[in-house]
Amino acid sequence: MQSQDGQWLLREKYAGVESEAFHADLKRLSAGEPLSYVIGWVPFLGCKIFLDSNPLIVRSETEYWTEKALNEISKTKSFQFRDQVPKLRILDLCAGSGAIGVAIAKAIPEAHVTFGEIDKAHLPTIERNIKENLIIYDKVDDQSIEGDETSKNDKYPVTESNLFKNISGKFDFILTNPPYIDPAVDRAEGSVKNHEPHLALYGGEKGMEVIKQIIEEAPTHLSPEGQLWLEHEPEQTEEITRLANQNGLAAETHEDQYQVQRYSVLVLQ
Repeated sequence: MQSQDGQWLLREKYAGVESEAFHADLKRLSAGEPLSYVIGWVPFLGCKIFLDSNPLIVRSETEYWTEKALNEISKTKSFQFRDQVPKLRILDLCAGSGAIGVAIAKAIPEAHVTFGEIDKAHLPTIERNIKENLIIYDKVDDQSIEGDETSKNDKYPVTESNLFKNISGKFDFILTNPPYIDPAVDRAEGSVKNHEPHLALYGGEKGMEVIKQIIEEAPTHLSPEGQLWLEHEPEQTEEITRLANQNGLAAETHEDQYQVQRYSVLVLQ
């Protein structure tokens, strides 16, 4: 009898038809490879997020707070007229697969979403997820082109960047799921440690090195009423609040669906 993961694999990737390729994939599962990598994609807020380059697999906790952010973005009054065109500027920082930014862009077509990711191997994956999930508008004739690789992707730029290094301008919302696992604690399961990118998982001493840099640099990249949404461990809440205050920000921490302090929203004081 097949495992639950095997049944899911058969249904989602092979439409219920067993084949030689399916049985080869079962061996990958048996060897500990995450189901999402074997299938090749994950659902995320109505999007199909491909994992071609094996980026961090987005979790339900991230989906939970991204939906909260989406609700906040939807009701915001910060639509600003720039060059006579209303633009809501969003930054998906430490983008990985681009799941967060793609979900926001799909739900709010008016938004201008920038993707920043340090690992250039993931940039084609982000581009694919944009192409597969969004309608891109060609500036030349203003015609909507779904999945057209030749259309100019000025609305959803994808940038190789070590945090804010190659990111310019100010944003109304910065959304980030940075590496924040403390190697000394490390609750990650074996399949995660063995298969998912350590660069996207581990945040240095106490898991705070990347978070600290984001909080220090975010104020210069936030619009006056901008918000920074930051995923983290519950043990990091106190230090995040302290760093926020040191850098002219106010932080409010929220629980995820499991009643665990999972994300903070930071705003300029």
